[in-house]
Amino acid sequence: MRFLAPLSLLLAVLAGAPTLAQQARAGEKADLVVVDKSERTLWVYQDGKAIRTYRGLQFGDAPRGHKRFQGDEKTPEGRYTLDYANPQSSYYLSLHVSYPNAQDRAYAQARGRSPGGDIFIHGQPNGMPFDERVEGDWTDGCIALSNREIAEIWSLVPDGTPIHIRP
Repeated sequence: MRFLAPLSLLLAVLAGAPTLAQQARAGEKADLVVVDKSERTLWVYQDGKAIRTYRGLQFGDAPRGHKRFQGDEKTPEGRYTLDYANPQSSYYLSLHVSYPNAQDRAYAQARGRSPGGDIFIHGQPNGMPFDERVEGDWTDGCIALSNREIAEIWSLVPDGTPIHIRP
């Protein structure tokens, strides 16, 4: 499925789109992603070394605290997996975060609520100029970056990569 994104990126370049993000160099492959919500920073690690750092992350309208319920506008905290990529999302490229886990589901169920889901790391809304960003926090609990940044992350992070989201 991921082969569609490089093809679409190539077609965008050929069609005169802005220069795209740097792609993974030979031998680069993430084995861990760490997000620090309070620092609004994302690190991509390989073999214990940070190989990329991205700052200025955007979250949901209520970014403090762990996501508990559908519609709470929070980004999950804890250890999850980036389990699949979605090149056809409503945002420029997206990597799915495996929220909710069993503990998240149990917490919400015990309170008669849904834990929500569909949490992704993604770029900006489709249809926006490539280099523009929505201002402030605007997602429903996802982690948003610039389109250039998510394109680079997309090339580095294989399905199944662990992600640790810190408060």
